[in-house]
Formats: sequence, C-alpha cells, structure tokens
Amino acid sequence: MDIKPIAHFHSPFSSKFGIPKQSGLVEYLRGTIVFEHKYRNRDFIRGLDGFDYIWLIWGFSANPHIISAPVVRPPVLGGNEKVGVFASRSPFRPNALGLSSVRIESVEQDIQNGPVINVLGADLMDGTPIYDIKPYISYADSHENVRCGFTDNIVLSKLNVNMPENIESLFTRDELLSLYKVLELDPRPRYQNDSEKIYGMPYAGYDIHFRVDGGVLTVIDAVRLRRHLC
Repeated sequence: MDIKPIAHFHSPFSSKFGIPKQSGLVEYLRGTIVFEHKYRNRDFIRGLDGFDYIWLIWGFSANPHIISAPVVRPPVLGGNEKVGVFASRSPFRPNALGLSSVRIESVEQDIQNGPVINVLGADLMDGTPIYDIKPYISYADSHENVRCGFTDNIVLSKLNVNMPENIESLFTRDELLSLYKVLELDPRPRYQNDSEKIYGMPYAGYDIHFRVDGGVLTVIDAVRLRRHLC
C-alpha cells in the first residue's frame, strides 16, 4: 500500500527533544493541522465540528532508523528493560507510524491554507506528516478498568521548574503554560542524570537551556533560533 500525507502538523517543537512522550500529557499544548492542496476542501471535514477529539495517524519522519530487533527499551522503564516492539509505543517500528488522540480547539478557514484544524495536547514535531484523521468515538474508543501492561506500575513524577521572569516574558501566556508543563515532565533522556550537564530544547522559536539537579529543573537562558518553522 502506497500512502501519502494528507496534511502536515505545525507545533512549537522543531526537533524531537522535549516533545511529550504521549499525547494528552500537556493538554494545552497547541498545534495546527494544515492540509495538502488536494484536501483543502471543507467537504473533507464536514461534520468534524461536532467532535471534541480526533485520532491522528502520522509518520515518525525524524526517525531514519530501520527496525533491526524484535525488542525495544521504553524510556518509561529507564531505558534498561526490554519489551516487544508491539508491546510498546516506540518510534522504532516496522512501518514507523504513530497514533495520537488530540482535542479539537477550533476549525477555521484560512485564506491561504484552506480549512485548518487547531488542536491541543499533541505529541508531534513541527512538520510531521499526517496520513489520516479519524473522529474519536467514546463508546468504541474508551475502555474502563483495563490492564495497561508495564505502564500500570509507572508513577509519573514531575520536576519543580525555576524560570527567570525575563525568560518568561519571551512567550505568550499559553506558550509559557505549555512550556512549564513540558519541563515538569523532564524532557531529558531517561538514562541521563548529570546535574552539571546543560541541555538545549528548541521551543517556540527559542533554544531553551536548562539543567536538572535532583527534582529541580532550572532554566538558564533562552536563545532565539535563526529560523522558526511554526
């Protein structure tokens, strides 16, 4: 089967680093779906305004690796324990496809881009190709009292974030709220725990530099990127 993108995603993240590990973890993180020319007809999304959530089927476009083993090391397990690739949400998959549930914030008609879908809570990088969109239906897609494998034993811990006011002032209120949530979730690779190391995370046109000591993340500075694709 030959599949081609129907749209591309636009988000504050110009690289993989810092993107939430799952959709919905940063519920107010904004993103935009812009359709390819062939699909810039409102009839393609007729009736979508009656739904609150949609499923996005997309591609791990920033992951050039080809699967070479039947097992992976999920970050939530510290990068040490192996599980089967089909028992994980690892980007290292035979067909490199992702699946995310996102909330529709609004659907608008853009003069240049046709119908545009603004969404919240996505875990996609800027420029990610989207291959299909399906409405989220609660009676079929929501399941209560189910087992979730090794994730049932995972406690989602959060860091305390210290950010200077002069850096906070660089962002809009909504951008700042989402940035705090992203940093609280600790964007570092799970296997790195060097309190002296300074990390850089591209976000909303800036490279955010920070370090982590114990349970505290301190933002050091924010350097404007030369080009922001969002």
